[in-house]
Amino acid sequence: MRYIFLLLPTLLFAGASFITPMEYASQLYKNPRGIGCHKCHGESGEGKLVAKYIDKTLPQSFSGPRINHISYEKFYMALNRRLKLMPRYFLTDEEIEMLYFYLQQKAHDVKK
Repeated sequence: MRYIFLLLPTLLFAGASFITPMEYASQLYKNPRGIGCHKCHGESGEGKLVAKYIDKTLPQSFSGPRINHISYEKFYMALNRRLKLMPRYFLTDEEIEMLYFYLQQKAHDVKK
């Protein structure tokens, strides 16, 4: 019975979110399951040069593509199948929606 007083604040505020959807999406983009999306795709999904290297005396580079302009369907499919060097994160549908929302909002903010 005495423990009910410890749980009461948690129960009263259980429906309230302590971060906004944009904050959640930002954290998810920066660290979905280990390596953040921003490491290869840039802070706003604009694409990014990841590495330059030499292969058999020829200069090469590896870049993460721009992902802030593609349709939701392409975005969803890219996150649910194995692609060349893209890790598979096993994100939920809600997490994928939040990531897409984040990138669309960031692209909208840049246009302002």
